[in-house]
Amino acid sequence: MYMRYAQGFLLVFSITSPSSLAELAELREQIVHMKQHEPNIPIVLVGNKADLEDDRRVTRARAFQVSQQWGNIPYYETSARRRLNVNEVFVDVCRQILRKDMSVRKDQPSRRPKRGEGRRRRDRDKERGSRCVIL
Repeated sequence: MYMRYAQGFLLVFSITSPSSLAELAELREQIVHMKQHEPNIPIVLVGNKADLEDDRRVTRARAFQVSQQWGNIPYYETSARRRLNVNEVFVDVCRQILRKDMSVRKDQPSRRPKRGEGRRRRDRDKERGSRCVIL
């Protein structure tokens, strides 16, 4: 259900666990199925635990190959412990979302908001708050 309304996805696996990468294939298929009418779904593939290089069981080449098979999506290696590339993956998926949003808006005819409409929308958005769901 959350996938239907999500705008972007970070698919994270552990570089120490090949099964965690394999499990993402099914999750990705669910995303693609739910978003079947949307081209260019913002997705980033993330190999976490880069600080555990000695325990690596998923090679960079294998992860990159998967990212290419999944539509040439970006691939990053991160370490939450060392804060390596954590901000970068969020920036990347946000940029993809913004690019997609801008291209959709560009294709739609522009409409000037009615007087006071923009203010009401801002107030409504504040009441709702921002949401980020991590599954």
